[in-house]
Amino acid sequence: MQSNTAPQALIRRKEVERLTTLSRSRIYALMQQGTFPKPVPLGKMSVAWIESEIREWIATRISEFRKSTGAV
Repeated sequence: MQSNTAPQALIRRKEVERLTTLSRSRIYALMQQGTFPKPVPLGKMSVAWIESEIREWIATRISEFRKSTGAV
C-alpha cells in the first residue's frame, strides 16, 4: 500500500512523558478533558501517540503562553 503523504512516527508513553515533561496521570487527565491527543491502539494492551500531534500540542502551548505574556 503506497501513499502520497509522509509516514507518521509513533511514540510510546515514556517518550510522550519525556517530550512534554508531563506525568502519566496528567497525560491521561488531559486526554479525559479532551485537551491532549489520544493514542492509537497497537494491540490488545498497547498504544502509541502520533509524534507530530504531540509536537503540535507542545508548539501550541508555547504559542499560547507567548501570546498571553506578550513574549516573542
